[in-house]
Formats: sequence, structure tokens, C-alpha cells
Amino acid sequence: MLDWKDYRQQLLARLGEMNSLSPDTMKGLNLMGGAGEKTSHLSAKTRELIALAVAVTTRCDGCIAFHTMEARKHGASVEEVAEALGVAVSLNAGAAIVYTARALDAFQNPGE
Repeated sequence: MLDWKDYRQQLLARLGEMNSLSPDTMKGLNLMGGAGEKTSHLSAKTRELIALAVAVTTRCDGCIAFHTMEARKHGASVEEVAEALGVAVSLNAGAAIVYTARALDAFQNPGE
């Protein structure tokens, strides 16, 4: 398993480098990331739980490293994290079954 604290620090260093190379890219990312805070329709904890579920579906270790820390900071319990991750697992399975239907269709209707 990863040392998540060390990984976050390494990633922050690289992202700092990216900020130097392309500050507008990082500014845009930060602007999008903070958009939910402006409306406050969802709590910070809920946004972090959603972020964790998406991090799993997109297979982003960096997102997992940061959003687990933020979810803890906003009071998420391990049970809430597990439930959010269960949703991610379910969606990945659902997407796989949809693409299974597409693959079968492509096989049976190759468009020769």
C-alpha cells in the first residue's frame, strides 16, 4: 500500500511545478474545484464523498490522496466513505454491463 502522506507531498511538489509552467491551467482547475462552495447546495462533506466516488471510477490515486484527507477533515465516517465507494463500484459495474451490450452489438452487427 502507498504511504498516502508522502504521496500527497510528492504530488504537491509536482503540481507546484505545473503551476509555474502553466498557471492559468491550475487557476482554472482551482476555480472549478471551488465552484460548489459558492452555491452551498451540498455540504463540504457530501462534495468530498462524491469526489472520492469519482476518484475511484476514474482511477485517480492523487484524487484519492487529497479527497480522503478532505473527507476526514469535514467529518466523514468510514461508514460514509464505504457507502460512497459502494456507489462507485455499482456505477462501474453498471457501465461495464452497458458496454457489454455495445460489444455484443458490435460483434453481431459488424457493418461489413
